[in-house]
Amino acid sequence: MIRYDLYINGNWQKPSSGNYFESDNPYSGEVWAEIAKGNEEDVNLAVIAAKNAFEEHWEPMKPTEKGKILVRLAELIERDAVRLGEIEVKDNGKLFAEMGAQTKYLAEWYRYFGGLADKVEGAVIPIDKPGMLNYTKYEPFGVVGLITPWNSPLLLLAWKLAPALAAGNTAVIKPSEFTSASTLEFMSLVEEAGFPSGVINCVTGFGLEVGQPLVDHKDVSKIAFTGSDISGQKIYESAAKKIMPVTLELGGKSPNIVFNDADMDAAVMGVISGIFAATGQTCIAGSRLLLHEDIHDEFVTKLVSVAKEASIGDPMMETTNVGPVTTEPQFKKIIDYIDIAKKEGATCVLGGKKYNGPGSKGNRFVEPTIFTNVNNSMRIAQEEVFGPVLAIIRFKDEKEAIKIGNDILFGLAAGVWTSDIGRALRMADKLKAGTVWVNTYRAVSYMSPFGGYKRSGQGRESGQECIKEFLETKSVWISHETSTANPFIIK
Repeated sequence: MIRYDLYINGNWQKPSSGNYFESDNPYSGEVWAEIAKGNEEDVNLAVIAAKNAFEEHWEPMKPTEKGKILVRLAELIERDAVRLGEIEVKDNGKLFAEMGAQTKYLAEWYRYFGGLADKVEGAVIPIDKPGMLNYTKYEPFGVVGLITPWNSPLLLLAWKLAPALAAGNTAVIKPSEFTSASTLEFMSLVEEAGFPSGVINCVTGFGLEVGQPLVDHKDVSKIAFTGSDISGQKIYESAAKKIMPVTLELGGKSPNIVFNDADMDAAVMGVISGIFAATGQTCIAGSRLLLHEDIHDEFVTKLVSVAKEASIGDPMMETTNVGPVTTEPQFKKIIDYIDIAKKEGATCVLGGKKYNGPGSKGNRFVEPTIFTNVNNSMRIAQEEVFGPVLAIIRFKDEKEAIKIGNDILFGLAAGVWTSDIGRALRMADKLKAGTVWVNTYRAVSYMSPFGGYKRSGQGRESGQECIKEFLETKSVWISHETSTANPFIIK
C-alpha cells in the first residue's frame, strides 16, 4: 500500500487531520493507495506558501528564467512518461495506449508555454490625447487555484498549470479525490525541475473540505476548473461573491454529424472514436450522432458491426479497446441513463447493460451501447452521460442538422463528416461550439485554443491567447505636457 502526503511549500507533509482515504484500481477493484485527506487548514497553509513564493521568488524572477524551468519540467515529464501513464491507468482505469500517449504529449504544454513566458508583450498605443504616452503591460494575478477532474488528470492539469506559471502566477492544485496519485507523483518532478518552494502546491481531498476553501480563500485571485457543469456552476457562484475571474471547462453533449456524401468508413471510425474511446469518459464525447436520413440504416448497420467487435478488458493490454468506468458513482450513473433511455422509448441496438464477459474484472464495465429512434428532447439526448452510450438522431438537411446540433444547453464540440467543402464551412460557421472538427474527431493541441460555448464553460485553454486568461491588463498613462490643463474636466 502506497501512502501519499500533501505537497506544500516544497515539502511532503501529513494532513492536519491525520486522516487518509483509499484509492482503488477501477479494473481490479483493489485498493492500492492511501491519499492524504486535506482540509481548510491545509489549504490555508498552501495558499500562504504560494503567496510568499510569488512575492519573494516567482514574481521577481525574469520571465526567461521561468521559461527555462518549465522547459526542464517538460524534459522530466518525457523521461518519466511511461511511469506516469501507468499510475494514471491504475488510478482511473483508462487505456494505457491513451494515457501513456497523453503523459508523453503533455510535456509539450510545458515546453510551449515555457517558450512563451518571455514573449508576453504590451503595446504602446498611439493615443488621441496630446502630450500623453499610453502603454499597456500584463501582470500575473498572484495565487491561482487549479481544480482538475478524474478522467485525464495530468493532461488537464498541464492545460492550466503551464500557462499559469508562464504568466508568472503561483499555484495550489486540488486534483480529483478519485485520481490524485499521478498528480502527487508529478510533484516530485516539480521539485527536480528546480521550482522555488511554494510556487506549486498540491492539497488532496474532497470538494467541500478542500475545493470550496480554495475557491473562497481571500488570497486566491483566480480559479481554473475542469469538471461537471453542476460543479462549475457552484464554483462560479462562489467566485462571484469575490468578483474573482474563473476559467471553466465543463461538460458537453456534442453532435457528431454525418451527411450522405461523407466517406462512410471514415465516419464510422470517427463516431467510434468520438464515443467509445476513453470508455466515453470525456467532455468532448460525440454522444449525439446525427445521421442523414438517406444513409441512416446502412450506417447504423456498419457502426454496430464495428462497435460490437471492441475488445473489453484490462486497460494495460495493447489489444484492449474499452476499459472500466473510473468510479463506482459514475458506473451507476451510466446504467441509470441506459434504463432511462429504454423507458423513454429509444431502441437499444447494441449493448445496454453491465459487462461481465471475458476480460472483465472488478465490477465497473459497461457494454458499448447504441440507441436509435432517439429524438432530441429525450434525456439521453440532452444530458451528459459521460460513458460509452451513443444516441442516434435522424436529420434531413443542413438546416435541420444545425437546429438539432445547437438545440442543447452545451456547446463544447461538434463533428461534421462531409466531402463538400462549402458545407463544411457553413456548418463550422453555424454550429455553436468551441471546437468543430471536420472529417476527424478528438484532435487537440497545445497550439490551439480549447473551450466551450453556453453551459460548457467560459475562457479558453491552450494556444497563445490562453496565457491572457492568467494575466491582468494594466494601462499606464504618462503626461509630458508642460502646460496645466483645466482640472475640472476629464482629460
